[in-house]
Amino acid sequence: MREDTIVAIATPVGTGGIGVLRVSGDRSEDICRRLFKPRNTITHLETHRLYHGDIVDGETGRVLDEVLVTLMRGPRSYTGEDVLEISCHGNPLILQSVLDTVLRAGARSAEPGEFTKRAFLNNRIDLAQAEAVADLVTARSERGMQQALFALKGRLSKKIRDVQASFADVLAFLETSIDFTDEDITLPDEGHYLPVLRDAVRSGRNILATYDRGALYRKGLTAVIVGRPNVGKSSLLNRLAGEKRAIVTEIPGTTRDLIEVDVDVSGLSVRFIDTAGIRESDQEIEREGVRLARMRSAEADLVIAVIDGSEGFFEEDRRIMEDNRDKRVVVAINKSDLPQKVDPAKLTDLVSDEDVIVLSAKLNRGIDRLKERVVAECDGGDRNGNDVLLTNLRHREALREALESAERAARSMETGESPELPAFELQEALRHFALITGENAGDDVLDQIFSRFCIGK
Repeated sequence: MREDTIVAIATPVGTGGIGVLRVSGDRSEDICRRLFKPRNTITHLETHRLYHGDIVDGETGRVLDEVLVTLMRGPRSYTGEDVLEISCHGNPLILQSVLDTVLRAGARSAEPGEFTKRAFLNNRIDLAQAEAVADLVTARSERGMQQALFALKGRLSKKIRDVQASFADVLAFLETSIDFTDEDITLPDEGHYLPVLRDAVRSGRNILATYDRGALYRKGLTAVIVGRPNVGKSSLLNRLAGEKRAIVTEIPGTTRDLIEVDVDVSGLSVRFIDTAGIRESDQEIEREGVRLARMRSAEADLVIAVIDGSEGFFEEDRRIMEDNRDKRVVVAINKSDLPQKVDPAKLTDLVSDEDVIVLSAKLNRGIDRLKERVVAECDGGDRNGNDVLLTNLRHREALREALESAERAARSMETGESPELPAFELQEALRHFALITGENAGDDVLDQIFSRFCIGK
């Protein structure tokens, strides 16, 4: 199938100003010559140059659209093969008609992610970079997009390869020790290689430690708003969303169902979830709402516990916070526009000073400070977004396995065991590293990864 010439529409479905078809494979130039009629006569298609003209039906000669085409000869193309891009007007009918005539001219429909898969197989990018392409396309926030771009540019791969190279150096020493045990030659000093291995493991652990923050950048953070009825949870959700998304009344228990809204907060995608007021009730619908509130709180990355500062701090408020003691909790003391009965200093036995925010959802006071505390969950001290983070679960598991093998190797070397044992462990470590960058990834792994891509990428 790698010998086939493939084609797909590379732009989203729907009407737009422009629509692009991408063709890749040996027949790209032949298809271009058969279907493209340039406005000016040309005898040679130069690579990486735009040409203006018409696309015609290969069988009838009927003009399908006025287009721009670019032929990019391999290996200087995205896939490493000859690539043809046809820029049409963005009418789905036009795109489909051009796609049909390209298929009749000898191409076949591309599978999901097949263009990027060919780029990987042709050594244009490694597997981590290939996965970053999908992350870049589907990024939900500025921070997630930045991390995907770092990975696509190879910054994550470089960090991984630096650790990998150190492991390989130590393995080479161990294999030399095995091969020349009985030879009368001077071997390298083992005392040099154990610190090299430990330093490399430490660097790998530092990369691994970034996963929790990186995963939040990639998928976004979920913050559940909880509290007693009528403390202002729905009003707070509306302020955070910047629009009215939840019904607000003076009647306690108005919110029964979950109301969710995605908000970009300082480049991070945050899903705020408004929940039913938590209290004992004999109404079945309200009890179900409370059950859902508790369930989503247990699943959340962060809980915003709202207290009515004008009424006071009650046992129900304390119980709600204690129910979420295993979570990071930010306390929002609402209704600061009214005389206050809650002293923020008296809540420090439950949360830190920084996680107590006094605000007024009604007057839009303190909302920005609350948002700052929410995103502080992800900052990790890097407010400029320059850290390269591990964001992919598959990468985390492969790296974790590699480091565990390397640590076993270090213990074997430290205790003076036969070099065959640490050498075996380091071979295992390098095998797991190769799963990240793709040196020995099997077809099943590749099929699973690229099946998640969109067609045309």
